[in-house]
Amino acid sequence: MLWKSLAFSELTLDELYELLKLRVDVFVVEQNCPYPELDNKDRHSQTQHLLGVDGQGVIQAYARVLAPGVSYPDASIGRVIVSEAARGGGVAHTLMQKAISISTKKWPEHNIQLGGQEHLKGFYQKLGFEPVSEMYLEDGIPHLDMLLTREGL
Repeated sequence: MLWKSLAFSELTLDELYELLKLRVDVFVVEQNCPYPELDNKDRHSQTQHLLGVDGQGVIQAYARVLAPGVSYPDASIGRVIVSEAARGGGVAHTLMQKAISISTKKWPEHNIQLGGQEHLKGFYQKLGFEPVSEMYLEDGIPHLDMLLTREGL
Protein backbone atom coordinates (compact mmCIF):
# COMPACT_ATOMS: atom_id res chain seq x y z
CA MET A 1 0.00 0.00 0.00
CA LEU A 2 1.32 3.41 -0.99
CA TRP A 3 0.39 6.14 1.50
CA LYS A 4 -0.09 9.78 0.47
CA SER A 5 -0.98 12.80 2.59
CA LEU A 6 -2.23 15.66 0.46
CA ALA A 7 -3.88 19.04 0.83
CA PHE A 8 -7.09 19.54 -1.15
CA SER A 9 -5.27 21.59 -3.80
CA GLU A 10 -2.75 18.76 -4.26
CA LEU A 11 -5.34 16.10 -5.03
CA THR A 12 -5.71 15.14 -8.68
CA LEU A 13 -9.22 15.11 -10.08
CA ASP A 14 -9.06 11.30 -10.21
CA GLU A 15 -7.94 11.09 -6.56
CA LEU A 16 -10.73 13.44 -5.49
CA TYR A 17 -13.30 11.43 -7.43
CA GLU A 18 -12.04 8.11 -6.04
CA LEU A 19 -11.93 9.26 -2.40
CA LEU A 20 -15.42 10.75 -2.63
CA LYS A 21 -16.70 7.60 -4.34
CA LEU A 22 -15.23 5.42 -1.57
CA ARG A 23 -16.77 7.61 1.12
CA VAL A 24 -20.21 7.55 -0.53
CA ASP A 25 -20.02 3.81 -1.33
CA VAL A 26 -19.41 2.94 2.32
CA PHE A 27 -20.92 5.71 4.45
CA VAL A 28 -24.03 6.35 2.33
CA VAL A 29 -24.72 3.16 0.34
CA GLU A 30 -23.26 0.29 2.42
CA GLN A 31 -24.40 1.79 5.73
CA ASN A 32 -27.70 2.94 4.18
CA CYS A 33 -27.27 6.40 5.67
CA PRO A 34 -28.05 9.44 3.54
CA TYR A 35 -26.21 12.41 5.01
CA PRO A 36 -24.48 15.59 3.76
CA GLU A 37 -21.12 14.09 2.72
CA LEU A 38 -19.68 17.35 1.39
CA ASP A 39 -19.24 19.69 4.37
CA ASN A 40 -16.56 22.16 3.17
CA LYS A 41 -13.99 20.72 5.60
CA ASP A 42 -12.28 18.94 2.70
CA ARG A 43 -11.20 22.28 1.26
CA HIS A 44 -9.96 23.82 4.52
CA SER A 45 -6.41 25.09 3.96
CA GLN A 46 -4.92 22.86 6.68
CA THR A 47 -6.90 19.66 6.01
CA GLN A 48 -4.81 16.66 5.07
CA HIS A 49 -6.29 13.83 3.00
CA LEU A 50 -4.58 10.54 3.81
CA LEU A 51 -4.90 8.03 0.99
CA GLY A 52 -3.93 4.35 1.01
CA VAL A 53 -3.49 3.34 -2.64
CA ASP A 54 -3.05 -0.26 -3.80
CA GLY A 55 -0.70 -1.50 -6.53
CA GLN A 56 -3.32 -0.84 -9.20
CA GLY A 57 -3.72 2.79 -8.13
CA VAL A 58 -7.09 2.27 -6.43
CA ILE A 59 -7.74 4.08 -3.14
CA GLN A 60 -8.41 1.36 -0.55
CA ALA A 61 -8.18 3.45 2.63
CA TYR A 62 -8.79 7.07 3.54
CA ALA A 63 -8.87 9.41 6.51
CA ARG A 64 -9.28 13.16 6.82
CA VAL A 65 -6.99 14.92 9.30
CA LEU A 66 -8.37 18.25 10.47
CA ALA A 67 -6.75 21.22 12.17
CA PRO A 68 -7.77 22.33 15.66
CA GLY A 69 -10.96 24.36 15.57
CA VAL A 70 -12.37 22.83 12.37
CA SER A 71 -14.52 20.10 13.95
CA TYR A 72 -13.39 20.18 17.59
CA PRO A 73 -11.22 22.52 19.68
CA ASP A 74 -8.45 19.92 19.29
CA ALA A 75 -7.11 18.41 16.07
CA SER A 76 -9.30 15.64 14.72
CA ILE A 77 -9.44 12.63 12.45
CA GLY A 78 -12.57 11.79 10.49
CA ARG A 79 -14.04 9.99 7.51
CA VAL A 80 -11.92 6.96 8.49
CA ILE A 81 -12.63 4.30 5.89
CA VAL A 82 -11.26 1.09 4.43
CA SER A 83 -12.79 -0.42 1.30
CA GLU A 84 -14.60 -3.71 1.69
CA ALA A 85 -11.89 -5.43 -0.39
CA ALA A 86 -9.10 -4.27 1.97
CA ARG A 87 -10.75 -5.01 5.32
CA GLY A 88 -9.38 -7.53 7.78
CA GLY A 89 -5.68 -7.18 7.00
CA GLY A 90 -4.67 -4.46 9.44
CA VAL A 91 -5.06 -1.61 6.95
CA ALA A 92 -7.35 0.34 9.31
CA HIS A 93 -4.77 0.19 12.11
CA THR A 94 -2.00 1.42 9.78
CA LEU A 95 -4.31 4.14 8.44
CA MET A 96 -5.02 5.43 11.94
CA GLN A 97 -1.36 5.29 13.00
CA LYS A 98 -0.46 7.39 9.96
CA ALA A 99 -3.31 9.85 10.61
CA ILE A 100 -2.23 10.22 14.25
CA SER A 101 1.36 10.82 13.10
CA ILE A 102 0.26 13.54 10.65
CA SER A 103 -1.79 15.25 13.35
CA THR A 104 0.97 15.17 15.98
CA LYS A 105 3.54 16.54 13.51
CA LYS A 106 1.30 19.36 12.29
CA TRP A 107 -0.24 20.29 15.66
CA PRO A 108 2.07 18.87 18.35
CA GLU A 109 0.54 20.88 21.17
CA HIS A 110 -2.99 19.52 20.60
CA ASN A 111 -4.86 16.40 21.57
CA ILE A 112 -6.70 14.48 18.84
CA GLN A 113 -10.44 13.98 18.93
CA LEU A 114 -12.81 11.98 16.76
CA GLY A 115 -16.46 11.07 16.58
CA GLY A 116 -16.37 7.34 15.98
CA GLN A 117 -19.10 4.82 15.42
CA GLU A 118 -19.86 3.16 18.73
CA HIS A 119 -19.19 -0.37 17.48
CA LEU A 120 -15.58 0.69 16.75
CA LYS A 121 -14.93 1.88 20.32
CA GLY A 122 -12.54 -1.02 21.07
CA PHE A 123 -10.60 -0.42 17.85
CA TYR A 124 -10.02 3.23 18.75
CA GLN A 125 -9.19 2.38 22.37
CA LYS A 126 -6.39 0.08 21.15
CA LEU A 127 -4.91 3.17 19.50
CA GLY A 128 -5.08 5.14 22.77
CA PHE A 129 -8.37 7.00 22.32
CA GLU A 130 -10.77 7.14 25.27
CA PRO A 131 -14.49 7.97 25.22
CA VAL A 132 -15.30 11.54 26.32
CA SER A 133 -19.04 11.52 25.62
CA GLU A 134 -22.09 9.40 26.06
CA MET A 135 -23.40 7.59 22.99
CA TYR A 136 -25.25 9.89 20.61
CA LEU A 137 -26.96 9.37 17.28
CA GLU A 138 -25.38 10.98 14.25
CA ASP A 139 -27.41 10.44 11.10
CA GLY A 140 -29.15 7.57 12.89
CA ILE A 141 -25.89 5.73 13.75
CA PRO A 142 -24.63 5.43 17.37
CA HIS A 143 -21.40 7.43 17.86
CA LEU A 144 -19.03 8.40 20.67
CA ASP A 145 -16.63 11.31 20.90
CA MET A 146 -13.19 9.94 21.70
CA LEU A 147 -9.96 11.69 22.68
CA LEU A 148 -6.28 10.81 22.35
CA THR A 149 -4.42 13.04 24.78
CA ARG A 150 -0.84 14.24 24.39
CA GLU A 151 0.04 11.95 27.34
CA GLY A 152 -1.45 9.00 25.43
CA LEU A 153 0.76 9.55 22.42
